[in-house]
Amino acid sequence: MIPVAAWVELDAAALLHNAKKVRDYAPKSKVVAVIKANAYGHGAIKVAQILEPKVDAFAVARLGEALALRKSGVKAKILVLQGFSQAEELSIFITEKLDAVVHSEEQVRLLESNNSQKIKVWLKIDTGMNRLGIQPAQFQSLFNRLKQCASVNDNIKLMSHFANADDRQDLKTELQYSCFLDAIGAEWVEKSIANSAAIIAWPATQQDWVRAGLMLYGASPLKNEAAQSFGLKPVMNFYAQVIAVKQVQKGQAVGYGGTWVADKTMQVAVVSIGYGDGYPRELKAGTPVLINQQRLPIVGRVSMDMLTVDLTGTVEVNIGDKVTLWGEGLPVDEIAEYADTIAYTLMCGITSRVNVLWSNSEVLEKNT
Repeated sequence: MIPVAAWVELDAAALLHNAKKVRDYAPKSKVVAVIKANAYGHGAIKVAQILEPKVDAFAVARLGEALALRKSGVKAKILVLQGFSQAEELSIFITEKLDAVVHSEEQVRLLESNNSQKIKVWLKIDTGMNRLGIQPAQFQSLFNRLKQCASVNDNIKLMSHFANADDRQDLKTELQYSCFLDAIGAEWVEKSIANSAAIIAWPATQQDWVRAGLMLYGASPLKNEAAQSFGLKPVMNFYAQVIAVKQVQKGQAVGYGGTWVADKTMQVAVVSIGYGDGYPRELKAGTPVLINQQRLPIVGRVSMDMLTVDLTGTVEVNIGDKVTLWGEGLPVDEIAEYADTIAYTLMCGITSRVNVLWSNSEVLEKNT
């Protein structure tokens, strides 16, 4: 058997725990589990199989993602956040029983010219994100047209999306929410606006449906607040192993470019992980890893296949020892700060040469 250099363990029990926490935070709302971008790097099909009995719907970004889920046997409601852009796509939405986000007048026109069976739509209002969504002033006109459209299911849902909900001090969330409510007026229909950050920090915005993404995977959706403080558990644990232990003399440089120089004679561990596996090259010297439960700093630049770790002051470290890059005991949010990025990019960035396995297999088997 070929030794594994880098691997990801995904915890089914943690995923289910986090799904329950969403219910705890929003007990009166139905839950959409956002599993776009391969479930934020966790594997959309497996995540959907585990969560299907526990949530009310799934959301993906693109039609292709939805079709892959249907092909795998997922029968739950699936919402396609980018909707459709061509008339030819409408028959696919209908055949595969997919919900579509309508975010432009052009889409309304396509629906009006469509004579096939009814499609379920969520009308999206742009309340300040300035990406997808109709303008608030367009709402009543386009909503009325959708209600009169023969190819649209009567149960039209309304939605918007927050831009700054991850910051409790930013009042834009309240402004966006007011804009949403003002635009829809007295329309008595199902609504959705709260994302992971709003589910926790802005509970007043919880409507008929909430859309949980990042919190499902155990990362923090709020700035400068730890996921653990919200009762969330990391689903992704990213590991590599020590492949060499060597001595570096005082004054010697380590790694490409010689950007880090030893200020004393010391031992370093060479670890089988690099940007070819999705561990960012941008990570600064001093970024921590865990070896034998010890927090140890990276020294030198991360290369394609390896990085080096300062072993000063540690107990014995040996070739073959497991190294935690992020996961239990080392939050992905913390590592993201060292790379000047966010947890999303790290989790989505794991490459195909990294082995992936699920832990708590008995939970997985029970839910598939």
